[in-house]
Amino acid sequence: MAEPFRLQSILDLSITRMDEAAKALAALMASEKDQTQKLQMLEQYRAEYQGQFMAAARAGLTPNQWSNYRAFLARIDDAIVHQQRQVDHSRDRAQAGQREWLDTRTRVKAFETLSDRHQVTVQRKQAKAEQRVADDRSGRQVNQD
Repeated sequence: MAEPFRLQSILDLSITRMDEAAKALAALMASEKDQTQKLQMLEQYRAEYQGQFMAAARAGLTPNQWSNYRAFLARIDDAIVHQQRQVDHSRDRAQAGQREWLDTRTRVKAFETLSDRHQVTVQRKQAKAEQRVADDRSGRQVNQD
């Protein structure tokens, strides 16, 4: 009977953790993409509003209109700064998730290597045992003749 790999439960647990880390990484990467898209949308909106402001300024603005445009642009700029922080934070979390996944994958690979070595050892033992049985049979047949 083949000798079981004693660390199989640890290998299975490591594989489960690697799968969980992969799912978490996918969610973190999706969040980073979403945050980046929101930033791009804000930047695009700012550029469009800036264009409207410039066109209105060429046509002539009252001081109150000028102040309103500038105040709104300042609020958009604040939103962009805030969203850039969100993107940076999301990117940091995604990088940490990637490191976590790589660490778990490295552990899995190490345990898989040990498992492979174990299987090779078991196969060698089985081959030696089968060879001994075959040698014993051929020895008996020679003695019977």
